[in-house]
Amino acid sequence: MIRVLIADDHALVRDGVRALLATAGDIQVVAEASDGREAVERARATSPDVVLIDIAMPGLGGLEAVPMLRREVPGAKILILTQYEQADYVRRFLRLGVAGYVLKKAAGTELIAAIRAAERGGLVLDPAVAREALADAGAPAAGPADDPYESLTERERQVLKLVAEGRSNKDVASFLGVSVKTAMTHREHLMQKLDLHDRTELTRYALRRGIIHDGA
Repeated sequence: MIRVLIADDHALVRDGVRALLATAGDIQVVAEASDGREAVERARATSPDVVLIDIAMPGLGGLEAVPMLRREVPGAKILILTQYEQADYVRRFLRLGVAGYVLKKAAGTELIAAIRAAERGGLVLDPAVAREALADAGAPAAGPADDPYESLTERERQVLKLVAEGRSNKDVASFLGVSVKTAMTHREHLMQKLDLHDRTELTRYALRRGIIHDGA
């Protein structure tokens, strides 16, 4: 059996995916999560073969959770299951080492096939995003000098998303399990690296980069 974890902040989506996967005789849903942090915790506890994870979730989303999943459950294959078709997302996730990128609108029996292919070690890309995303596959990835975001540490990226969502320093510290002073230090460092000067600029940056979304 292929053991799967589903991470999505919408219970209706999780229910639909679980019902779909129940029709496959070789796939078992072993855990569900409503955000990235919970996904890491559940993955650590259940050691799934494949993690299905959305991008836009409150708290830690897909961009922040994938590096943690790769570190905590290195044997798990990660499939992004999302509504966002932007090629930039696909390139970012490919650099993070995911096994595939599947659009929710195209999910169905294709999702079952994608899970099987990912579990076997294949790379799965939805045709709607694959061509553009791979168009510059031969070009070197942008480094810190080209994109300041790439210079942020994993923790700084987590703090960036949480602050952009409107959370206080105390809330960020509690969510990440660090001191308020540490949370504030991470915030100061990331703002220096991104040349941002207040929360408004930080939030606008996060929206522009797709780190948070209107209504997400």
